[in-house]
Amino acid sequence: MGSASALAGAALALSAIWALWWVVRYVRADRMMRASIRQAVRVRFGWRRLAPMAGLSVQDKTPPTVVISQGGKVPKPRVIIPKVKVRPDRYGVVVRATCVPKVSLAEFQKAAPYLADAWRCTRVSVLPDKPGQLVVRGVRVDPLIVPTEHVPTGEVPEELARWHLGLDEYAQPMSVDLSDVPGVTVAGLPGYGKTSLVNRFICDTAPSAAVQFAFADGKVTSSHEGDYADLAQRAFAFVGDDLADANALFKRLVELRRARSASVRAVLGVKNMWHVGPSDAWPLVVLVVDEAHTYFRDYKGSDPQTKKLAALAAENARLVEDLVKKGRSVGMLVLIATQKATGDAIPTFIRDVCPVGLSFAQKTAEAAVVALGEDIRNWPDANPTALQDPAYVGVASMAHQGRPGFARIRTPYVADTDTARIAADSSHLTRDPAQLLEALTGPSVLLRDRLSKDDGAEAA
Repeated sequence: MGSASALAGAALALSAIWALWWVVRYVRADRMMRASIRQAVRVRFGWRRLAPMAGLSVQDKTPPTVVISQGGKVPKPRVIIPKVKVRPDRYGVVVRATCVPKVSLAEFQKAAPYLADAWRCTRVSVLPDKPGQLVVRGVRVDPLIVPTEHVPTGEVPEELARWHLGLDEYAQPMSVDLSDVPGVTVAGLPGYGKTSLVNRFICDTAPSAAVQFAFADGKVTSSHEGDYADLAQRAFAFVGDDLADANALFKRLVELRRARSASVRAVLGVKNMWHVGPSDAWPLVVLVVDEAHTYFRDYKGSDPQTKKLAALAAENARLVEDLVKKGRSVGMLVLIATQKATGDAIPTFIRDVCPVGLSFAQKTAEAAVVALGEDIRNWPDANPTALQDPAYVGVASMAHQGRPGFARIRTPYVADTDTARIAADSSHLTRDPAQLLEALTGPSVLLRDRLSKDDGAEAA
């Protein structure tokens, strides 16, 4: 009796502590979190009744062994229901379920609409977690229509090549791995979030000397204008809308690409820089090309000035193609942004070899297809033509990495003051990658390339 009383007292004390913990958590939570806590309680305590009605249970008709051995009456079949653990967050609930025979991924996905109605959720998704376990995500508040902000910490990120994009339609963090990625395209109507998306990547990686930036901004004439004015001090090169200046920058980067290709094995001991990762001496070089149509458009006309611009635009396309097709293994990334990713804005021989593409709102289905590929027609819910409502400013669509389909992502706003702060604090890290390479190899690699060009010009 004494042991039983002690056990009962301990159980009662644990229950009181658990209840007190939840009360404290509820009182300290904000309005959205309190609603999610109440929702989690309803989900947890209503699960045993809801699961059979939603087809998420199975009958065990095998009688217990002890009943058979004693010759007793066979009991009714047991109803087995998947065990669940429920966790609330600001947007809804995360339910981790353990599969049982005949109640697994397919059955939960089929029941998702019923669960959404019963749990009062905007939408419910079901994805595999560990073997034999599923993650059921229910969102009460649509994350896509809730604006968010990102405040850069100024700390060096753990993964330099990890681009944190924002939250998907189930409020789950979305990111893209830029390792071994030569190019990224970002399309969308003006004012819908392209620049803020790029700014987040720059602000998150700028505190590291292992990343160096160059900008070609087709909206401005000089570096103190436009959206990237605050970031100019963190860039080793910046050009505006002058095609000749952009041509000189692209030539400079192609020359760097050639020099890196010639020396990567001798310096790093590998043929692919990503096998060892970027470093202060061999940084990841990111070229941001905004309003790309400024540099690549096809000029029509027979007058000398138009012919000159047409020749520069054609060469610009050829040079950027070189960087995208050959710069991956030596640590060069081209990030191209434009409003409409058609062939006149981003030549198809560049656009189609960029493995990562995002698109904010688009007006036409054709614009969505050129930005995200033909497969977007099969996913109408994620089509960027449905993102033209002002509530979706900052929402982009992109293909899932590692599984079929497309995701819609709420990208956060990055304030200009934070951008300026990060750029100012990290400006001392700005280095010219060509000079860093010369410090590793001596001037011979770069000079040999220049001399060969000079010899070819004299021979011609």
